[in-house]
Amino acid sequence: MVTHVVRVLRAAVVPLALIALTALAGVVLGRVYAGDLLAWLVIGAAAGSVLVSVAARRLPSWLVAPVSVAAMAAWTLWSLRLAATRADLPGGLLEVTADAARNGIPRLLTAMIPVEPTPDTVLVPVVAAWLAGLAGAEVALRTGRVLLGYLPAAGLYAAALYAVGPNAEPAVGATLAFVAVAAVGLAAPSGTAPAGGDPAADLAPRVRAAVRLRLATSAALGVALVVGLVALLGPVVADQVDGRPVDPRRYVEPPQVQTLDENPLIRISGWALHPEQRLLDVSTERPDAQAPGDAAPGTEPSTEGRPATDSVRIRLAVLSDYDGVTWRVGATYRNAGRILPAATPPRDSTVETVRQQVTVAELSGRLLPAVATPREVSGARVAYDPATGTLIRPEGLTPGLRYTVTSAEERPDNNLLPTANVPAGDEVARVLRVADGVPDPMRRLAAQLAEENGAPFARASAIEQFLAEHYRVVADAPSGHAYPNLGFFLFGPRSGGGQEGTSEQFAAAFAVLGRLSGLPTRVVVGFRASGQGPVLAGDAYAWPEVLFDGLGWVSFDPLPRPNDEPRPVEEDFRPTPEDPPPSEAPAPTVEPTASPEPVAAPDGPPAPGGVPTPVLVAGGSGGLLLLVGAMLLTLLTMRRSLSRARLGREDPAQRIVGAWREVTDALRLAGRPVGDDLAATEVAGQARQALLDARIRRSGGRPGDPDAAASGDHREAPGAVALVPGGTGQAPAGAGVGVDDLAALLNQVAFAPGTATAAQADHAGAVATNYVEGLRAARPWWRRLLWSIHPGPLRRR
Repeated sequence: MVTHVVRVLRAAVVPLALIALTALAGVVLGRVYAGDLLAWLVIGAAAGSVLVSVAARRLPSWLVAPVSVAAMAAWTLWSLRLAATRADLPGGLLEVTADAARNGIPRLLTAMIPVEPTPDTVLVPVVAAWLAGLAGAEVALRTGRVLLGYLPAAGLYAAALYAVGPNAEPAVGATLAFVAVAAVGLAAPSGTAPAGGDPAADLAPRVRAAVRLRLATSAALGVALVVGLVALLGPVVADQVDGRPVDPRRYVEPPQVQTLDENPLIRISGWALHPEQRLLDVSTERPDAQAPGDAAPGTEPSTEGRPATDSVRIRLAVLSDYDGVTWRVGATYRNAGRILPAATPPRDSTVETVRQQVTVAELSGRLLPAVATPREVSGARVAYDPATGTLIRPEGLTPGLRYTVTSAEERPDNNLLPTANVPAGDEVARVLRVADGVPDPMRRLAAQLAEENGAPFARASAIEQFLAEHYRVVADAPSGHAYPNLGFFLFGPRSGGGQEGTSEQFAAAFAVLGRLSGLPTRVVVGFRASGQGPVLAGDAYAWPEVLFDGLGWVSFDPLPRPNDEPRPVEEDFRPTPEDPPPSEAPAPTVEPTASPEPVAAPDGPPAPGGVPTPVLVAGGSGGLLLLVGAMLLTLLTMRRSLSRARLGREDPAQRIVGAWREVTDALRLAGRPVGDDLAATEVAGQARQALLDARIRRSGGRPGDPDAAASGDHREAPGAVALVPGGTGQAPAGAGVGVDDLAALLNQVAFAPGTATAAQADHAGAVATNYVEGLRAARPWWRRLLWSIHPGPLRRR
């Protein structure tokens, strides 16, 4: 009986090791999941797959796989149903399973950390764990090759580590446990002894000794090989312990949105024209509010557990990027579950929990409205951008969609705003960036408001007050928030439609003026509603926000107050013109003199003590000529020094490159520049053609004329010299041929470094010099004079 129990325990070591190794992969992957549901589902898959193989050991091998796959289907369907129930996802089991099968891998790699255990994020790990357990058990138990049976579990463990990437702490403990379990499974004795005892017992003593010596030698060599691999690979593995792993999510494109969702600011004017359109139905509660009996003395009681009746701002999107034409969200959305990543609230603000149940009516697009900042969403599959706090539903909004969102609404301490500072640096460069092309009047307005108000909050309040006092809100104002649109809104004539707009122009103008004043700003699009009942299109509006240290993003409202008549902008801001009009120039005053000054005769002597005019003219002309001459001499000296430096270097490769630069500079001076995308042989062909065209043009022909080309295509040897037609100097006739050799030398320098010789460098310098002189000699005389003093080669790298 004891022997039977011992045999059973020995036989159970390897299956238990396989279950543990496969389950550890689920534990490692579960570190990036919310809760422990994923880990338990993978552990169940590991145990089920191995136990099915153990129970079916007496069946034929071809029958085990179908039985195990049927059990896997049952466990997977139960896991998906459990995950859908935990995540409160609508739809039947068949619909949920089909969606998970289609989108399992991309959603797993685009999901936000922590990953919500939903059907599409648990399907792949559960199926992979079951298949790894099945493969490992069949290899290890049916064939007896335990080490080979560990490979599926090891591969699954490595895949889990890769999927986690840098999003969790290093899995040192789990890895050590993996190694320990594998060692125990390998070290455990087999359940049955080998048949026949020692196979070498019946051999002759001399043969038996030789066999044992060979086995010992093989074992020693194997141990030495393992020790050597450990010595070689150990330092490499140790160096990677502190390295940051690659995140596979960087290779998967996150959910994308359309233009209306990327820039919902342009929808404000359309909603303003149809204010009665019903977009949403909202029910709001504030669970953190105090009960009437718990209110502190001297304070007004609020409502606990009762629906909120105060006005709330429901945020649709946050727009942080502006290029001078369009405000954009610029978000990177990641698929998220019910629980969204929690951000640390600003230290000088209070957080109040707001829970809303939203039912979509006629709102279209993918943006999901919610009070800032959402922390939990149920009833809809969402994607989230933590940088802006914007939510989307990747499938798009549909009428009747109902979801519940719980938000952490941040309320800054208003008493600290007057002395608060604004952050700066690379972290907020995105919300401080001002695109090129700002109109000058807008810059001057921002400077005027900033000069009169030093503190950041004072500057923001001044911009808010200026816009509220000088501009009018109209529902039929055209959409647009590019620089020209904002310029017309701020400074256009009131009689022509200027100085009026929707909240789109007010919020965009505030944000741009704020950034010009050094304030980090952004634009938010959303709804201002009572919090209970329908949200209409007329409730949609945009507002700006400013980021303050310790207080977070603070909202401002630059819209004018009801029944306030705006003052003309010209009363408080008049742009200073660059040149005053002639009517405003002061008239010169002429004072009468007692006696007029004597006027010398035209040919009379110069006044005593004065410098004669001819002397002034001659001196000024001479000084100017000396200055021009010195400048030209300086340019000539610098050009010759550049050529000597290029062709006189010690390194042959650098001299060949310098010779090539001499040729390309000559082509630019001749009006035939070459592009950087051309190969050296193509440039050489253009260089020959440029010299040929120049010679034909000097001889009175037209470039491209076949007859002229035939008569002007000189093919003499590189050392030959021929008269340039119509010129006064001589040019090497074969200068255009040698550039092919120079191109070949340049390719040798590029693709065979260190092989260039001094003789090749001398040849390259001679070819470049001959070509430059030939191309220069073929130019007109006045261009030859300007050739050596042209500053172009000095300005190019």
